[in-house]
Amino acid sequence: METTQPTLPKDLQNSQVSQEFKDLTSSLPKNRGWVVPVVHQYQGFWHYDWQLQGVLSYQKHFQAQDTDILLVTTPKSGTTWLKAISFAITNRIQYHVASRDHPLIKNNPHVLVPFVEYVYADNPIPDFSAIPSPRLFATHVPYVSLPDSVHNSNCKLVYMCRNPKDLFVSLFHFANKLRPQHMGANSMEEVFELFCEGVSVYGPYWEHVLGFWNESLRRPKEVLFLKYEDMKAQPGIQVRKLAEFYGCPFTAEEEKEGIVESVLKLCSFESLSNLEVNKEGYLPTGQMNKAFFRKGEVGDWKNHLTAEMAERLDMITEHKFEGSGLKF
Repeated sequence: METTQPTLPKDLQNSQVSQEFKDLTSSLPKNRGWVVPVVHQYQGFWHYDWQLQGVLSYQKHFQAQDTDILLVTTPKSGTTWLKAISFAITNRIQYHVASRDHPLIKNNPHVLVPFVEYVYADNPIPDFSAIPSPRLFATHVPYVSLPDSVHNSNCKLVYMCRNPKDLFVSLFHFANKLRPQHMGANSMEEVFELFCEGVSVYGPYWEHVLGFWNESLRRPKEVLFLKYEDMKAQPGIQVRKLAEFYGCPFTAEEEKEGIVESVLKLCSFESLSNLEVNKEGYLPTGQMNKAFFRKGEVGDWKNHLTAEMAERLDMITEHKFEGSGLKF
């Protein structure tokens, strides 16, 4: 039986934010949210209040270490998959990937690799001292809003992006799963207009992607830029690339043992989505575990978007990415 959700997801609880924060957001641009009624724009990007309070505390207090690894995405870009693969790779000495007791079998990937701004939203000054090096964190925060300590350190950033058409469809379904019933479901047409205007959680999508793409060109040793579609098409190559980037490449013995294939099997959509821990219960932030697993397919947008909608997104993407060298 599915465990009972104790409260609304924390990003829906305006009571969770301080009066000081409410005073601050009163001066920020606002718009209609996909899950909550209102989102605010901070440093050019859109946030829920609870989440933004975490971003501000993250900026102020987080002290990056040169050995840190930060996984960055916009929501619904394969984040859960990237977390699982990265955890399996970096912890494979301690936890053999073929073990029946592997942490990924007993825990949702979002528990093992937390969103650091959500940690700060819960606790303004969390204690990370017990986490062994290399510390593995995740974030949706755009490049411009990362803490100065991240910008000024040699910590490694892995950014994974996804075709905006598939991302939009996945984000639409995800938002409707989280949206309170009394608010009614979003219509695809309404949120499509918002998405095209750049109004989505942690959006605009294009500016978010370009921030990390440009930084990956400037600092390729510290910033690795990946595409979800490449991960799906050539998973073995991409997993080896990640291990190399993390400084723990697969040895000849591991290759012979089939560790790469074991990582991919353990972290596959099919394996993760069928685990009991990912079908039942809730995350500490209040979201259903199963909400993070829908299809994970490339090209599913064809089943949802009209030809006109697809063409419009293609045109926006071509315009936004013009001259950057980034293409899908």
